[in-house]
Amino acid sequence: MSSGRFGVGEAFSSLRIPDYKKLWWAGTLSFMSVQMQFLLRGVLAWDLTEREGALGLVYLCFGVAMLIATPLGGVAADRLPKRRVLLVSQAALLAAAAGMGIAVVTDRVQFWMLLLAAVTQGTAFGFFGPTRMAFTAELVGREQLGNAITLAGLSMNGTRVFAPSIAGALAGIAIIGIGGTYLIAAVISLGALVQLLRCPHDENHAAKTKARPLAEIADGVRYVMARTHLRRLVFSSFVIIMFGFNYVAFIPALVKGTYDLSDGWVGLMMSASSIGAVLVAVPLATRADGPGVWRLMVFSGIVFGGGVFALGLATQFLVAFAVVAVVGAGTTGYQSLSNTLALNMTDESHHGRVQSLMMLSFAGFGIAAAPLGLLAEWIGLRPAIMFMGLAALLAVVIYAVMEHRMEHEIGRGPSPQSVESAPLDLPK
Repeated sequence: MSSGRFGVGEAFSSLRIPDYKKLWWAGTLSFMSVQMQFLLRGVLAWDLTEREGALGLVYLCFGVAMLIATPLGGVAADRLPKRRVLLVSQAALLAAAAGMGIAVVTDRVQFWMLLLAAVTQGTAFGFFGPTRMAFTAELVGREQLGNAITLAGLSMNGTRVFAPSIAGALAGIAIIGIGGTYLIAAVISLGALVQLLRCPHDENHAAKTKARPLAEIADGVRYVMARTHLRRLVFSSFVIIMFGFNYVAFIPALVKGTYDLSDGWVGLMMSASSIGAVLVAVPLATRADGPGVWRLMVFSGIVFGGGVFALGLATQFLVAFAVVAVVGAGTTGYQSLSNTLALNMTDESHHGRVQSLMMLSFAGFGIAAAPLGLLAEWIGLRPAIMFMGLAALLAVVIYAVMEHRMEHEIGRGPSPQSVESAPLDLPK
């Protein structure tokens, strides 16, 4: 892996580990269910209100719940059996999907139910995300960590290629509709729960402590704040995802409101980013544990932010589709590599809490959606998307300037201690 040489077998090397393969399949099914619900949630919110601000409010509830739950999820990942935390989180995701499906099928759905489902999912993700990352590191070890994280991203983005389109197509069939599609997503979520039950028990790996959760959260924050490069990575990731990734929340409004197209086209647009993500994932997996990782992450972040800005400029659907595909490639590269770098700079005892801080960017994404929705109503949707991209792009550039001496040491895969203590020097 260190050579960065391309090879199909090398790209999927971490899946040769049986226990990680079970976790990977659980994540794939869970992501598929969630991606279907992202489309359904957006379409349902738009159909109930026809306001961009309502779309933003749904994501605000998701973000606030995730903001509160994610630090606690990091503590749980470090202090409790990871398999148990994942099972409870997945059960909550299953309940949210089934509940929305029943509400729509029985014709009792109301907008507040979308908000409640968003809170439930945000809370579940707050525990699921950092625990899954920490469990991955435990199952594969540091040598294949980048490969495993990239393949986890491939499973997420691969489902985004077809899951939204399937959801849109199923929702358009009268006998199934949005409610039936929600119930199908719930069945897929049940499959993820079954796969998690097959994962190994890890009770022996759970740390024993009498410290209170808030004290453990504070310890995780202090851990990050004491490490300059890790601190900068966490803060920059928060801003980049909070602003840049918000374009996803407004795709239904962009397609249906700006381009005046139907629900099926919403699914197609949401799938576009995944096409770019899947195309880049396999070659990325061969380089995720090799040299030049920092530079590749920065480049991916620039493509991500610049692509979102270009989306705001697109006046035609086909142009926007192509731009979103490029954005998907940049998103995959940035997220996979930033998480890999963060874990490699972190001691195993703090994996969960550091990942929870990295995941707070998605809470920020949800929280920022509401004011960005109001901004879109004020200045127009396309200018608002341009603003999102510009904010993410500036954050990447500022981070790269501050950390321009970082690549050489991190690219060689040092221990977390040496990253923080050794002088860093980029090859000129």
